[in-house]
Amino acid sequence: MDEKAYDLVVIGSGPAGQKGAIAAAKMGKRVAVVDRNEMIGGVCLHAGTIPSKTLRLAILYLTGFQQKTFYGQAYSAKDHVTVEDLMFRVRTVIEREHAQVTDQLKRNGVTLVNGWARFVDTHTLQTDNGEQVRGEHILIACGTRSARSPEIPYDGHKIMVAEDLGRGDGGQIPKSMIVVGAGVIGLEYASMLSALGVRVTIIERRPTMLDFVDREIIEALRYHMRRRDAIFRLGEHVTGVRMQDNGLVRAELESGKRVTADALIYTVGRQSNADQLQLDRIGIGTDPRGRITVNDNFQTPHPHIYAVGDCIGFPALASTSMEQGRIASTHMFDGPSLKPAPFFPYGIYTIPEISMVGRTEQELTAERVPYEVGKGLYEDVAKAQMVGDRAGMLKLIFDPDTLKLLSVHAIGDEATEIIHIGHAVIALGGTVEYFRDNVFNYPTFAEAYKVAAYDGFNKIAGAG
Repeated sequence: MDEKAYDLVVIGSGPAGQKGAIAAAKMGKRVAVVDRNEMIGGVCLHAGTIPSKTLRLAILYLTGFQQKTFYGQAYSAKDHVTVEDLMFRVRTVIEREHAQVTDQLKRNGVTLVNGWARFVDTHTLQTDNGEQVRGEHILIACGTRSARSPEIPYDGHKIMVAEDLGRGDGGQIPKSMIVVGAGVIGLEYASMLSALGVRVTIIERRPTMLDFVDREIIEALRYHMRRRDAIFRLGEHVTGVRMQDNGLVRAELESGKRVTADALIYTVGRQSNADQLQLDRIGIGTDPRGRITVNDNFQTPHPHIYAVGDCIGFPALASTSMEQGRIASTHMFDGPSLKPAPFFPYGIYTIPEISMVGRTEQELTAERVPYEVGKGLYEDVAKAQMVGDRAGMLKLIFDPDTLKLLSVHAIGDEATEIIHIGHAVIALGGTVEYFRDNVFNYPTFAEAYKVAAYDGFNKIAGAG
């Protein structure tokens, strides 16, 4: 075999590419990953998930966000929080994770090829450094970047996309910010900024936000963000953005309104990096966002070429992308049969954070599925009182006849952690009796499950 030929060539080293490459290597295959050395770990590590979630934790710590419940609104761990304070923690985590990912790939015998790949033919890739590699199989895991609007004059400092904010390229912390787009990324950054004391205005073209999330949970998020002076302008469309002579950014809305702030971040959608791979050379088409269509096994029209992760669209989560990479590799090399899970936990790292697994009340109602709801408020849980979380709530949705757990929805501290308890019970076909009849460590946030279960049983008893 030629030294530039591999059983599998992976395009991209983000979560999907990493796990796909390592899964193939563990099956004894010769694997190469093509990505720029400085971008090992992908956008997830360098400008997306890891920076934004680290930034969130830095904001919570330095502002003393939770401690204000006990020590007053004037309390903070640092009197004047700067961009450098925030980015010090972000850079430290990125450096450590970059080294960890690089070491993990090398320990598994994966060859790292420096550069950005483009297709020469259905088996051959060429990097921008002129190096060619050939793969018996190819896994596209190239990720996404922020979508941009031609009407917006981005400069990376005053008028930004998410990657700019995640890298701390915006200079000073603004006193006010316009966030265009109330999707997951927009709301995560808007809630972080509002916790930092920035006056935030969220502009969303649709009349609602995050329709896949339980309505009550979204209403709770809006309530707590409004208490931090966040302004929501839903059903409004931005038609133009410009810099004013006084240094403020002005967004002009279709309704005739004008909104001004120190800075603006545009968070409307993602653009797949697949549009940079010259897929037209090999007859693979994409949608307007550059997303690749695949079958249930993540194969493209060429059976030996697979695509996984954000570049194929929903759900576009690091967690699900990892599993897609593993599934694709085991399928292409006839490994252990793996299939995507029928449902998965979803985490949204707003402040307070949100998590869910299973269908919402809206979906169950539309499908005419009978259900009952049990709620566990954090204010009834000792651990929440200890950390100062007044916002938390856990909802259990279950079948009133069989008591089978249908879904779990949470908002509050550690919501993305405790959701996995409900996830496991759903996956095993369990009922809310599990939460009533089993012991939970005390004091923990998980105790909210027991509170919610008793609330649900009380409702059933009352209905009877």
